[in-house]
Amino acid sequence: MILIPAIDLKDGRCVRLRQGLMEEATVFSDEPAQMARHWLELGAQRLHLVDLNGAFAGKPVNERAMREIVDEVNGEIPVQLGGGIRTLDIIERYLDSGVSEVIIGTAAVKNPGFLHEACDAFPGHIMVGLDAREGRVAVDGWSKLTGHEVVDLARRFQDYGVEAVIYTDIGRDGMLSGVNIPATVALARSLTIPVIASGGITGLEDVRALCEVEFEGIMGAITGRAIYEGTLDFAQANQLAMSLSHTMTGEN
Repeated sequence: MILIPAIDLKDGRCVRLRQGLMEEATVFSDEPAQMARHWLELGAQRLHLVDLNGAFAGKPVNERAMREIVDEVNGEIPVQLGGGIRTLDIIERYLDSGVSEVIIGTAAVKNPGFLHEACDAFPGHIMVGLDAREGRVAVDGWSKLTGHEVVDLARRFQDYGVEAVIYTDIGRDGMLSGVNIPATVALARSLTIPVIASGGITGLEDVRALCEVEFEGIMGAITGRAIYEGTLDFAQANQLAMSLSHTMTGEN
């Protein structure tokens, strides 16, 4: 299992939200590209970018900051990006700029046909982000709960050809309250594609707990507030995740 630092972009800055609330943003850096370099130097194997303004606006807003991050990383590790992706043209533009995978969230739920088209047009480059509270999927920057069950949608999107599902428990995201292991495992067990966990990582015990269920189909975990506020030492946690993954797969 890999540990994936999150860089959430709001007004060109690196921030973290509490439970997806824009008014609850904490600014951690005015230079997101330098933050990307920081995580890369500490051993990150992948970065997770979110255009928060874009998620609410329904179109890219922080594209300049995103491009600066991709240029800084310069292909050394994959970069996955979500937030405000609503058209095939935007997906093509992001992929051409060096983004490895785009993450479709709200648009996938509201317009499944668009997700299907994206998977057909850009095979191997589409992930879906499913954000949920108590098993129900939320859209529009987490501001609206739908009647859709996470597992049902995930199975449908798996059939479309998405590469992975990023599952966020929005009741825990940014709250440093621990990972919802049972819900994450239940989702992973229902799919044949990988799940990336997100929301609630606080310390090394959360990383250890996720590694123990990696075999269920959990390929990675996104961490944000914990590594920015220091409750989790990223370098230490990254080493732990890699060592436990090697141990559990029988590697040396």
